[in-house]
Amino acid sequence: SCLCGSAPCLLCGCCPSAKNSTISRLLFTFFLFLGTLVSIIMIIPGVEKELHKLPGFCEGSGSVLGVQTNVDCSSFLGHKAVYRMGFAMAAFFCLFAVLMVCVRSSKDPRAALQNGFWFFKFLVLVGITVGAFYIPDGTFTSVWFYFGVVGSFLFILIQLVLLIDFAHSWSQRWLRNADEGSAKGWYAALCSVTFIFYAASIAAIVLLYVYYTKPEGCTEGKAFISINLILCLIVSVVSILPKIQEAQPHSGLLQASLITLYTIYVTWAALANVPSQRCNPTLLVRNSTGSATATGPLTTWWDAPSIVGLVIFLLCTLFISLRSSDHPQVNKLMLTEESGAGAGAGPGGAEEGGVRRAYDNEQDGVSYNYTFFHLCLLLAALYIMMTLTNWYRPDESLQVLSSPWTAVWVKICSSWAGLLLYLWTLVAPLLLPDRDFS
Repeated sequence: SCLCGSAPCLLCGCCPSAKNSTISRLLFTFFLFLGTLVSIIMIIPGVEKELHKLPGFCEGSGSVLGVQTNVDCSSFLGHKAVYRMGFAMAAFFCLFAVLMVCVRSSKDPRAALQNGFWFFKFLVLVGITVGAFYIPDGTFTSVWFYFGVVGSFLFILIQLVLLIDFAHSWSQRWLRNADEGSAKGWYAALCSVTFIFYAASIAAIVLLYVYYTKPEGCTEGKAFISINLILCLIVSVVSILPKIQEAQPHSGLLQASLITLYTIYVTWAALANVPSQRCNPTLLVRNSTGSATATGPLTTWWDAPSIVGLVIFLLCTLFISLRSSDHPQVNKLMLTEESGAGAGAGPGGAEEGGVRRAYDNEQDGVSYNYTFFHLCLLLAALYIMMTLTNWYRPDESLQVLSSPWTAVWVKICSSWAGLLLYLWTLVAPLLLPDRDFS
């Protein structure tokens, strides 16, 4: 009953004050983290070499439309394993996204599938994972790569929305504390954090110019760094313009500095995928024997941008599972119904500062959109799949694993989209004065 009931009794016993909807989201997130952990283990060099022992993993891996091709089944075993784990997790969350369409309350019979039967859900995930390892290579890797690219781009946009919301909430909370308490202390903290973010951004830009550009050539890298530097300067200046400050008193350099730092990180991640060793000192090239070569000594298949991306992925996924934004606009965008009509009414709701929030009782409405939550986890699974494989893919001969320009452009475009989105949050109150942007 602990694994199959309407609420996981084991976890509820440890956290008696937890909400059933929160526990359900955390357990689905745990499934995602479990798949991520398995993927990380499979790309560890010692484990990767042993993957050929998995029954059925190599047999038929070179079959394309029933025709056997000369492909070494031991090539890129870790890469193949991560792709299949990503496919299994994406299929699992896609299944639940479809099953939970239009679920409006826990009275719907399908809500029991969302909040219970955890043991059987785990078995379903294991079954899909086992089946994924029997998928023949063929065109699977090349096709699934583009699914991963699109899903990762969308998840990066979700990360940007959460980051912008976090930056605004952070600034508002500290300014509110400054009005209520020691103003000098809070303003000093604001200035210190802002200075640290901008200093880190400037240092990172200098390092990018030093290591990812050359006096002659590397035009793309110079252009990407320069364009993003100019855009970051523009949004920083706009954030402190008098008219912007009048429309949004809480707008300031703290948000702009955080967005700038994240933009520089995305730029770094994009430059780390430039398929030219002359302009990219961290570029890895693997051939069919599994060797790795680069301009410097390497101890792991991961690079630094991937590790930072993994940390950001963990934080954003947890925030998606536990999100409670201070801004109604973000709740609407993320399809969170915490302040929706009926969701906070009755014994399951409570009044907090005039905003009704739904708790464990979802008889009259759900506290979050089940389908959208699973779609977010689906995109997160694709993002972590691309992150763990460095956005690399085999070439047409399936003999060399290399970085394509597709990964570079997706990351750069996502950085531009994030800056435009943040700029919109600044100018929207001026362009649409009749709307409430509180």
